[in-house]
Amino acid sequence: MSDWQSPAAYEHAQDIAAAGIAWEYLRRDDEYRRAFQRTKTLVAPKPGGNKAFSKRWGLRFPCRPDAACRPYACLLDTGTLA
Repeated sequence: MSDWQSPAAYEHAQDIAAAGIAWEYLRRDDEYRRAFQRTKTLVAPKPGGNKAFSKRWGLRFPCRPDAACRPYACLLDTGTLA
């Protein structure tokens, strides 16, 4: 176990882009996790629901929500990344 107070324990963070730091913070947020789970279980999302969710959490997506991007939807899942 690393010492959370030691600067050496965070040296790897110098190489993480700002978006990566933001994601690490967001995916640990309990409110985000609950909101994501609610959104994930919707059978028929409300019109504009994904846009509202994205705006609420400051999310941006690199491509249109078409078939080519669907494999990356799991990246928002808080249980997917370590």
